[in-house]
Amino acid sequence: MSLHNDRKEYRANSLSDEAKSADPVALFSEWLESYRQTGVADATAFALSTVSSDGHPDARIVLLKALEQGRMQFFTHYTSKKGRDLAANPFAHALFFWPSQERQVRVFGPVSRVDSAWSTQYFNSRPAESRRGAIASDQSAPIESRAALDGQFQALQATPDDALQRPEGWGGYALEIQRIEFWQGRPSRMHDRLVFTKQDAAWHVQRLQP
Repeated sequence: MSLHNDRKEYRANSLSDEAKSADPVALFSEWLESYRQTGVADATAFALSTVSSDGHPDARIVLLKALEQGRMQFFTHYTSKKGRDLAANPFAHALFFWPSQERQVRVFGPVSRVDSAWSTQYFNSRPAESRRGAIASDQSAPIESRAALDGQFQALQATPDDALQRPEGWGGYALEIQRIEFWQGRPSRMHDRLVFTKQDAAWHVQRLQP
């Protein structure tokens, strides 16, 4: 299968040098909100990359659930593959790709668990069936069949919605933004790239060649 001719010209937007003076967290929020306004499904989805204790990288799609004080929050099972990776190597990379706006944002930084009370508050805000799913599934653990998995979920149908409690092994993480790169597609592959790096509580910015 040849994909040599699958290409396009990028003309939707630009990223001028004036953006160098921007607060990168505010700029990210502006770009994200602009993409959300397009009405695309799962606009907050991003690829989260982690590295295991033996140095093997892994990636999966998760949803951004909050951006507070320069920290990107997402929720999962602590015993999942990503949770085990973060326990061994508490750094991660987040990649957001917004094709309709020809934009990409790459984020790197340390990751830590959020406060358990906040995890509980968020868990309780989820739809009841989502809470049942989180309780029923031991994420990333093997199971013998789909029927067995469905059985674990169905067993929780008798539990009243208000009795569905957050499992101890489920909660939130926060990725602290230490480096963030904004990529804007441009014609002739002369793309705009601005990277902001946090050093001693101050942001340092550079334009990179495409």
